[in-house]
Amino acid sequence: MKQSILMAVAAMTGVLMAGNADAQTAAVPPEFARAIPLGTGVVPNPNGPEMWFGTPGNLGVRNTTEASLVPVLPDPAKATGSAMVVAPGGGLMSLSWDAEGMKVARALADRGIAAFVLKYRLDPTPRDAAAFTRFAAARMSNWISKPAEGLRITPQPYSIADGTAALKLVRRRAGEWRIDPARVGMIGFSSGSRITLRITVDAPLADRPALTALVYPPMESVFVPVDAPPLFVAMAVDDPLSGRAGYDLIESWIAARRPIEFHAYQRGGHGFATGIPGTTTEGWIEGLVRWLEMNGFGKRK
Repeated sequence: MKQSILMAVAAMTGVLMAGNADAQTAAVPPEFARAIPLGTGVVPNPNGPEMWFGTPGNLGVRNTTEASLVPVLPDPAKATGSAMVVAPGGGLMSLSWDAEGMKVARALADRGIAAFVLKYRLDPTPRDAAAFTRFAAARMSNWISKPAEGLRITPQPYSIADGTAALKLVRRRAGEWRIDPARVGMIGFSSGSRITLRITVDAPLADRPALTALVYPPMESVFVPVDAPPLFVAMAVDDPLSGRAGYDLIESWIAARRPIEFHAYQRGGHGFATGIPGTTTEGWIEGLVRWLEMNGFGKRK
């Protein structure tokens, strides 16, 4: 059980547990030269400046205090006029910035969809790497051991506000980026999917994404409004977190008679990001793009 908890912590937070201190610190990535502050305020009781860790191409960040948005725009020659806000996961304790953020955004931009990676405000965590790992493991242990009950990881109101502000900003500046404001969706991974889901079902209609995609999301039952947007879900059935608590989220969308597409992969665990070689999770982004096109996010109108 302890090993499964540690593996889940690694998958959800991107924390490196080999004890390499140098791997735990990294410079702010260059794309932040074009980051747009969302102006949603500072996280209450911050624990010092934000901390970047990992290696180039596999970066994470924790102890974020202020939200921002990084645009990743397609070549104008193949731009579709559609956009997606990307919310990386990390257990609300860190952000898997490259694996579930920039790499996904670039994959979407390569297919003509403007992408905007969201750095949202996180719960403060211990600054020491070993203490952080213990903190994260303790937070996750009940959910791993009691999947039916679930340690219901609830996003802070400020994280949800950051996601809502990101959608508003993209729509407000749609003309500048040659985006159709009616075709702005949102995709979230793990804890980022929890933020995305809450905006999808709770926000006023004008503030919801036009389309929602959730990758290894919570599978708990939710109330689905009669005008909820179409939903795309991708997960692995061997996921030690989402895969052990049933499929009530899918049933909720079906019961509300709202459009839904569900991809359940045989193998991939939690945190497969853009796909694991040797598994069918490698193809999920292509499936997402075909679904986006089927629902009106294809070529520019």
